[in-house]
Amino acid sequence: MKILNYTLASLLAISLISCKKDGKVNETEKDSVIAKKDSAVVPEIYKEYYGIYTGNFAGKEMIKAEDGEEYEDYVNKRLSLKINRITRDSVYGQSIVNGNQRPFRGIFNESTKSFVLDEPGNDKTDGRFEVKLNGDSITGKWNAFNKTAVKSPLKTIKLSKKEFVYNPNFMLDKDSDLVDWSNPKDFVEKYTDEETGKTESYTTSKNRVASEAIFELNASKQKLTEKELKNLRKIDLEIIKNSVFARHGYSFKKETYRYFFEQTDWYIPVSNNVDKELSPMEKENVALLNRFIKYAEDKYDSFGR
Repeated sequence: MKILNYTLASLLAISLISCKKDGKVNETEKDSVIAKKDSAVVPEIYKEYYGIYTGNFAGKEMIKAEDGEEYEDYVNKRLSLKINRITRDSVYGQSIVNGNQRPFRGIFNESTKSFVLDEPGNDKTDGRFEVKLNGDSITGKWNAFNKTAVKSPLKTIKLSKKEFVYNPNFMLDKDSDLVDWSNPKDFVEKYTDEETGKTESYTTSKNRVASEAIFELNASKQKLTEKELKNLRKIDLEIIKNSVFARHGYSFKKETYRYFFEQTDWYIPVSNNVDKELSPMEKENVALLNRFIKYAEDKYDSFGR
């Protein structure tokens, strides 16, 4: 028994040392090491519940209207819960939302088929998931540990189990909304008063709008050329580029990209870093797109909401 304990301790120490190559242990990596140590002692159970559950993460937030007034309304976000391991006394996995990936650890109640899952607590966005399994669905709530640090400290959860699959053929739906509602820009417009003949000016808010090119160019399947990209709008280039990362399950921090890809049924955020997953051609296309994005301009239109 002493030999076994010594061996486990040695493996844990080696794993932790390897995680410290940047001077500190990443929370997700540390949790993974602990989980592996536990699973070497305690058998894994309920493997049929392992996987990715993704769907709505909704809470009330204060929203600012175009006229400057604020009002409270529900805001839906896309959440993914990855359940990686279940033992007799512990559950391990990650939560992924808004580009933020956090490890969690908790317990599973066999009789009620419910989980209590705690994020580490060292980030202001951390909290507790209290959710219940019903077939391939998970429902419940999330409570922030720090109620004043987040816009919505209580959120409801409704998720479905989905298998993440990388498919280079995935594209945005042709009926997608092409307006970037997240980044309106103010412009000064001029008009001439017909009665007085005087030229007046006023400020109007406009939004970026993408073109049909985002449905035609696929940076995961074809080698892009400068000729294809040179006349595209900046937002077109950004979407074509980030479609590559979306296909690999990247969880976007920027609301613009989340909005575009969450309109599809194939987008499943599974990681906040997928750089190593890109193919050589995808990497070349991303580099080319970045060159054009740097100097590209956008088209802005006025829209009512």
